[in-house]
Amino acid sequence: MRFKPKGGLSPNPQKTDRDATQARAEVVTEQGGNERVFEKRHHQEIERAENIAAGLPPEGKPEVAPVEHAAANVRENPVTPGAEEKFEPVKIVEPSKGLIGALKSAASNLVKKVQRLIRPEKKTHKEVLINAETLETRVAVAEDGKLEEFNIERTTEERLVGSIFKGRVRNLEDGLKAAFVDIGFEKNAFLHYWDIVPNQFDSGVEIVEREGSRRREKPKITQKDIPRLYPPGTDIIVQVTKGPIGTKGPRVTTNIVLPGRFLVLLPNSDQSGISRKIENPEERKRLKKILRELRIPDGMGVIMRTAGEGQQLRYFVRDLAFLLEEWNGVQEKIKKQPMATCVFQEPDLIERTVRDFLTEDVERIVVDNPKACDRMREMISKISPRSAKKIILYSEAQPIFDRFLITKQLENTFSRQVHLKSGGYIVIDETEALVAIDVNTGRHKGGKDQEALILKVNLEAAEEICRQLRLRNMGGLIVLDFIDMKSGRDRQQVHTRMRDGLRRDKAKTHILPISQLGLMEMTRQRHSESVRSAVYDDCPYCKGRGKVKSAITMSVEIQRKLQEILKKRTRDETDFQLRIVVNPTVLDRLRTEDEKHLIEMEKRYFGKLSFRADTGMHAEQFKIVNVTNGEELASVGC
Repeated sequence: MRFKPKGGLSPNPQKTDRDATQARAEVVTEQGGNERVFEKRHHQEIERAENIAAGLPPEGKPEVAPVEHAAANVRENPVTPGAEEKFEPVKIVEPSKGLIGALKSAASNLVKKVQRLIRPEKKTHKEVLINAETLETRVAVAEDGKLEEFNIERTTEERLVGSIFKGRVRNLEDGLKAAFVDIGFEKNAFLHYWDIVPNQFDSGVEIVEREGSRRREKPKITQKDIPRLYPPGTDIIVQVTKGPIGTKGPRVTTNIVLPGRFLVLLPNSDQSGISRKIENPEERKRLKKILRELRIPDGMGVIMRTAGEGQQLRYFVRDLAFLLEEWNGVQEKIKKQPMATCVFQEPDLIERTVRDFLTEDVERIVVDNPKACDRMREMISKISPRSAKKIILYSEAQPIFDRFLITKQLENTFSRQVHLKSGGYIVIDETEALVAIDVNTGRHKGGKDQEALILKVNLEAAEEICRQLRLRNMGGLIVLDFIDMKSGRDRQQVHTRMRDGLRRDKAKTHILPISQLGLMEMTRQRHSESVRSAVYDDCPYCKGRGKVKSAITMSVEIQRKLQEILKKRTRDETDFQLRIVVNPTVLDRLRTEDEKHLIEMEKRYFGKLSFRADTGMHAEQFKIVNVTNGEELASVGC
């Protein structure tokens, strides 16, 4: 088959895809909220300056992604291909509410049953499960019993990203175009000049002009004005956008945002906008009208979040009042608290769950901690009193994740292979440079309609890949190797299914059509550390490689070191006695397959070798000791 490049056979080089280049650069940006508000045109310049300030090369150290440790035995999906059982939500025995509460609950259930009989509809049972324990909180979102979202947060870890600090400028570096701000940590925070100058909105936010709003008359600030406006010793209010990593301190900005349930408040910006993720033109028109009706204080702005789609005016008014009250509290703390202190901390996982996951389609939120349950009911009552009844306390002895079959599904979150209902499976490998995902047909190798089977597996794999990206929180460059399809229509169908599946992803993604090599390339921006890095540490044996040296490799290394030692010694009439201490698995190899080689070595160099097993020794470690005087001649890996 003659290969024809995409851009034709002309000598002119093909134009680069500007959106793809931008998306590639964005996958290493700082952590942020659910929806990015301000654009990052100068990210590369800021990143370069931050690396130099931290004593790193300008391009920074390559971030090494540890090799995933997959379970050897992968649990196969028990669902029979083609057979779908009707899902029934798990029934929960709630604590007694008394006679009046029981009557209200029975009446509510009866009304729901009558409504289903009058107007039957296909409904997805969506529920949020919260496991709140002393050291960690886990949140799972399930749809028809299938795990769709998963978050974990340790209570011992400080929530730094999103928090607001009252800081003080310590020094300015004009060469880096950066200020270093003391916010109370060991390392000063890094504040680039571009993060002080007021930024325009990100491309994901459409600007909405409000009638009658008076814009704050401020002179335009440029980078040249920063040293004059913010000399060392100046107090400054900043928000953390990226936590400290290695030798780098936190990264901060003066463009402060306060996210709410349906709105994001911008205290220092007089622009307002609406998220472009709301795609319906009629809905956008309706929300723009609501936005213009909101009474936003002069000099402030708001962003309508995707959660506001379909909501009435009263919900936005209530959310705005809540955010303004929160900002007034922050301003009071700014006045009273000393320098280098936190004036606003990003809410914990339970509060963020109420803020981000409690939508109209959620049937219930089940929480297994009474205190957390009461706190959530109190929070929801402020936003939507009608939704407070969705909070249910789980008080059974069986762990909540076991009761709702979430624990078994979490096993797949850390497995290398993930099986599909059709019999196929996907293989996920994370490398230093990118994430590679391979799709295989599995046990269905042939049949009459091979093309239809391949399309079915690829479509199912596309849905599962979108789900796995959310669950594992994988980011960066991602390459998908679908099963080869001859039909262009089939390839387009798979691309459309992937694009539709990524719409519900809170992280920013960019996806390209299937290339001439049969690969689909995409990028995904990671908001926080991956689930695997939060749960697992690197293996102390392999140090994240996922491999250890084989017994034969260790045998060769030991023999090589022994030859070096025996050759160095001066010849005399006495035998040179050496003791070699090794791991038991390596000793088995030395005593069996390699015994003759060791005997020949003893004869050749007039030495006497004795071996001893040490169960506490690593498979890649060994020691060689002179028996006569106890001197340690070699110690490898110890």
